[in-house]
Amino acid sequence: MPEGTSRLRLKVLGSAAGGGFPQWNCRCPVCALAWEGDPRVRRRTQASIAVSADGEQWALINCAPEILSQIQSLPALQPQHGRRHTPVASVLLTNADIDHVAGLLSLREGQAFTLNATAAIHDVLRANPVFDVLAAGLVERRHIGLDAPFELVAGVTASLFPVPGKIALYLEAGEIAAHGEVATALEGEQTVGVELSDGISRLLFIPGCARMTEALAARIAGADAVLFDGTVWQDDEMIRAGVGSKTGARMGHMAMSGAAGSIAAFADLDVGRKIYVHINNTNPVLIEGSAERRAAEAAGWEIAEDGMDVVPAGATMETAS
Repeated sequence: MPEGTSRLRLKVLGSAAGGGFPQWNCRCPVCALAWEGDPRVRRRTQASIAVSADGEQWALINCAPEILSQIQSLPALQPQHGRRHTPVASVLLTNADIDHVAGLLSLREGQAFTLNATAAIHDVLRANPVFDVLAAGLVERRHIGLDAPFELVAGVTASLFPVPGKIALYLEAGEIAAHGEVATALEGEQTVGVELSDGISRLLFIPGCARMTEALAARIAGADAVLFDGTVWQDDEMIRAGVGSKTGARMGHMAMSGAAGSIAAFADLDVGRKIYVHINNTNPVLIEGSAERRAAEAAGWEIAEDGMDVVPAGATMETAS
């Protein structure tokens, strides 16, 4: 990492996968602990982060259904001046999943900001007229190409890169009708990771990933911090918990454990900080002190929590209030 003090500020607004934790209708073994008030588990909203270089202008990466409560919990994102104001200058989407786009509907109150996404993700939003509540005269829909660096917010450069994944769940019926099956490890514009830099630190945000590839591993290597897909501990976790019939792979997510899991995939990669985000409600790493949490931590991983400040390894950085 170049010498200097990193200006990059990253705040975890939400750390859970779709449905949050505990999920509103779930009493799997992990959710049951949360409903019963067990102090070993902490409630989490759906995954999104906020990024800034100056603490005045912020970008949201993904816009969870709980965006209003997330803003209410972080003073830096609240109105600061005049009658109408927001520090949120832009929003960036990594895919079109409900838990990443539904919060856009709460940002409809006549406010200008830039909505950044690949053409494929913008096409999904454009096909659903409910998103037209984002007034065309106020919200600029900026199409971002892959591996094309751009200014996300003042002082922060972002670059999108393809990550193996699948289309959003609500689009699967159309893909099955057209192709007979759902591709779960597509590489293109439908699922992307984000590389963030202020010229000193390099952070990656990859909340969804179906498998590790050589190209992805090469991009990750040397990063000061990586926030990575931590959806499930083991591939058949939801089946074992009795709350679903799909594997992690079918949902487009690597498991943490196992020979093909992310812990093994990262074992030989030089990464400053490794942080799991987008954690499913069934994942036992949510339980502090569990065998799974201890195993992840022993491998050098941190488990993201709502409100967490991410300081790049080896850097000093002011934290958001």
